Amino acid sequence: MPPETLRERAKIALGRLEKCDICPRACGADRLAGEFGYCRSGRLARVSSFTPHFGEEPPLVGSGGSGTIFLTGCNLSCVFCQNYDISQLCEGREVSPTKLAEMMICLEGGGCHNINFVTPTHFVPQILEAVVEAREMGLSVPLVYNSGGYDSVETLRLLDGIFDIYMPDAKYGTDAAAKKYSDAPDYTRIMKAAIREMHRQVGPLEIDEDGVAVRGLLVRHLVLPEGLAGTAEVVRFLAEEVSPETYLNVMAQYHPCYKAYSYPELSRPITLKEYAEAVTLARAAGLDRGLGI
Repeated sequence: MPPETLRERAKIALGRLEKCDICPRACGADRLAGEFGYCRSGRLARVSSFTPHFGEEPPLVGSGGSGTIFLTGCNLSCVFCQNYDISQLCEGREVSPTKLAEMMICLEGGGCHNINFVTPTHFVPQILEAVVEAREMGLSVPLVYNSGGYDSVETLRLLDGIFDIYMPDAKYGTDAAAKKYSDAPDYTRIMKAAIREMHRQVGPLEIDEDGVAVRGLLVRHLVLPEGLAGTAEVVRFLAEEVSPETYLNVMAQYHPCYKAYSYPELSRPITLKEYAEAVTLARAAGLDRGLGI
């Protein structure tokens, strides 16, 4: 993408912080003036840590790791969040665009295959202004957008041609569960529209001869106890409305934490049977890329 186009996208995104509508909540906070929105974030990006990460999906990790930048705050309020100290308690520090760009360069210089922004939804403008500087510094590896799936299509369109890999969650197949456990009204419609837009931009996941992802869509779905994640609808949507070639990671690592013990139905880990049933549903829908059982 031409540098002037990238700068213009960053300018447009930053302007939208004045009455913030970067995410679907459109809470209207004046983040340019330092006011915090629902995401508990203001003008500057806040970073918890940045490091090569070897625990992500294999196509992102390769031999050199995924260069993860863990951003604090979130536009979701998941009662079972396993990173609640970062997403809900906002443990981290504010960084300038230049500092954020330097983090990207450091990770690429350390051999990471990509720059992986974890929970980027509410910091799209700040990321874009930092990418402007990082490109000027020589950044060349793919950019990964690793989100909770509660993303605005209008905002995602600003990223077209800039981000190479999208890795959203498809957390729920029903709005009732999304509202109860993540305070996310209209989640399924918003998530589906976002994933369609992501797929439009980058298509199915492309992996090179070394087994490393270079472009495309990778979707995560965390299995919850008692089928609460609505797996059947999630896999139907992905197979029928996105692509049967969608790379899907059906995740088994749910365990109660944060506020989950206040919800009896969430107060235990999932069983092997529950996980196997979710994988069976995915396979029956025609999805088999990324499945691990």
